[in-house]
Amino acid sequence: MQSFEKAIPDWGHIRITALKNDLFRIQIIPHGEFKDTGLNRYGFILEPADSYTPEIHEADGMITIETTRLTLSFSENSKELLLTEKVSRETLLHLIQIAFESNAASAHFAARREEDWVGFGDQTRKRLYHRGHIADLWVRNVSSYIPVPFFMSTLGVGILVNTTHHVAFDMCRSDESKYSWRDKRGAIDFYAFVGNDFKELLKKYTDLTGKPKLPPDWSFGLWYLCRMQANDYEVVNDALNFRREEIPCDVIGLEPGWMQTFYDYSVEKKWNDQLFPIPFYAPNGPHNFTNALKRMGFHLELWLCNDYDLSFEAERQVTKSQSTAIEEGTKGQFHAEAEVDEHFSTPCFMDKLTKRDQGWFEHLKKFIDQGAEFFKQDGSLQVNDHPDRIYGNGMRDAEMHNLYPLLYSQQMYRGFETYTRRRPLVFTVSGWAGFQAWCGTWTGDTGGRLDTLGGMLNTAMVGHSWITNDMEVAQKEGIHFGYLQPWSQINSWNYFRMPWLQGGALLRMHQYYSRLRARLFPYLYSWAYESTLTGMPLMRPLTLEFQNDPQCKDILHQYLLGRDLLVVIYKPETWLPEGKWKDYWSGQVFDGKQKISLTLTEDRGGGLFVRSGAIIPFGQLMQYRGERALDEIMLYVFPAADESHFEFYEDDGVTLDHRNGKFALTPVSTWRDESKAVIKIEKTVGSFEGQPGTRKWRFTVALEFKPSAVKANGVGLSSSDWQYDNQRHELKINASDSPVEIEIKS
Repeated sequence: MQSFEKAIPDWGHIRITALKNDLFRIQIIPHGEFKDTGLNRYGFILEPADSYTPEIHEADGMITIETTRLTLSFSENSKELLLTEKVSRETLLHLIQIAFESNAASAHFAARREEDWVGFGDQTRKRLYHRGHIADLWVRNVSSYIPVPFFMSTLGVGILVNTTHHVAFDMCRSDESKYSWRDKRGAIDFYAFVGNDFKELLKKYTDLTGKPKLPPDWSFGLWYLCRMQANDYEVVNDALNFRREEIPCDVIGLEPGWMQTFYDYSVEKKWNDQLFPIPFYAPNGPHNFTNALKRMGFHLELWLCNDYDLSFEAERQVTKSQSTAIEEGTKGQFHAEAEVDEHFSTPCFMDKLTKRDQGWFEHLKKFIDQGAEFFKQDGSLQVNDHPDRIYGNGMRDAEMHNLYPLLYSQQMYRGFETYTRRRPLVFTVSGWAGFQAWCGTWTGDTGGRLDTLGGMLNTAMVGHSWITNDMEVAQKEGIHFGYLQPWSQINSWNYFRMPWLQGGALLRMHQYYSRLRARLFPYLYSWAYESTLTGMPLMRPLTLEFQNDPQCKDILHQYLLGRDLLVVIYKPETWLPEGKWKDYWSGQVFDGKQKISLTLTEDRGGGLFVRSGAIIPFGQLMQYRGERALDEIMLYVFPAADESHFEFYEDDGVTLDHRNGKFALTPVSTWRDESKAVIKIEKTVGSFEGQPGTRKWRFTVALEFKPSAVKANGVGLSSSDWQYDNQRHELKINASDSPVEIEIKS
């Protein structure tokens, strides 16, 4: 990759690198050498492997770097930098000033009056657009779990500031004509790229920092975290009650009470033998409580806390050799007659916790052998400041604090994959730039009410897909919200939050919503796969899908789950964007571009709407993933005039084989005009271990008219093969094999 470097007298040193035709890296330092950050060193920024050669011109104090799409120009006299789109000649980025202090650097940019910005991750839950506000980025407990130094402009440019230090962004708060950031790293270092809209920018950002990786299929089922005081009997009894109440559930988790030493940060942790007396002569079963859970179809999660120095392992993974950043010095020379006490001849480290030659993951292997399938990486102590610590890689806390959560998730992911050769599930609360490629998260100690959604949507705007919160199990609004998320979790913690203890009405809601979620698995899993390709989040803010609709800009109580389901939480009204929208509860169809009031029955906790053009596969009801073959699909379709497409994705759900092409895709499309509606299921392409040999497809089609005829592959179906519901305006068609083309005549 070709870079331009130059020292500018009385100003600093500049380096500009064209990484692609639409991607630049700009570095400015006051003196010394250009350096990469921990994001580069440890693989959280992935610069393109292919080299790119731009055209570079220098004349009369003006430096111009041109790609096929962009022109970047820098004036040595005015010290201004402009990024311009070549065809439209529109200026997308205008750097007007930089300043260096003893411990910080700031960059200032001209802002257009109509310009606004989204991004920055979970550092506020009150807005999605940030003009007129400060974004103060530092990992903090509760208030700022996942700040991310990335933002997107409505002009079509994305900026990733390459730092792990404390950085604050002033988005026209101090001066409405400019925005800026102040980075305590002491250097200006950022990536700039362009796109037609937020979707394209998000794809390019996740190209640079990593796409989400597909987790195990069972992670999309319900999770239940037992009380901290629970023992093995209560845990097994809770699991059994889920099966008795027919509330589909895939995960049983244990909070910190499972450990012998409460909040054990060491690598010597053991089971609490008073609560979980696992026999020493049979630690791995087959009749321990962990094996009992497995036989009932559950996957076990264990809570963790961490204060280990992860940088030693990070360096080993970078260098691929056993080395440490701190080595013993040579021994001093002693007088020949001196009595040498060997106690004083070795280094004495302040950090008594870390074993420098052992990665953190190593001590977790014994628990995996006993049945644990993933770990909940609590905020303690990864959200805490460590002001006097020097890490093994030489970094101080100012540089390591925001980097630490990334290393934690990365090492957990790599460790589990290497040890088990299975698909990892990493579950944490904290992150920084690039976290979306390594982990899923929950919203920490913030509950499951409306304000948590603001944080979830802001992480979605930086490419995050696998997210949940602690469901409010005793509120119908919380039940509605909790089950209709990418992941779904009930956390009892110190309480009795079991669904069957919430009273009859709420228990019935838990049963209904859990079963709805279980049947939605094929839809969720297919859009999860799409997230791994495009970076589009599974939970989508409306403004990401409808960027040109000003009404969507400030909506923090609605979101799209996948492309086709609109979820409304905790408020009695909803804005319906363009298109048509079918109330999933009542069957009523509404025109878009309007605000409506919700009409809910007592057993529903919020709004759920189906988008016109929707293609939603529902599977059979299972109490857990893998209980039976997914050999029958009910396809819910809402045809629109514009043809819509969906790819039904399948794989074995747990292994790494999908990375080697062992998966299957079934293309589905639908459209309609005044005379007919058409649904087409094409031939399945691909295969995987355990793939159903045959599959039946049933159909529910949203139509405002009763059809005069229905055909399958050109053959008319008898009236007994289809029924029309005049109240819900839905056509039901009996099962059919695929491939098939359904034609519905008006």
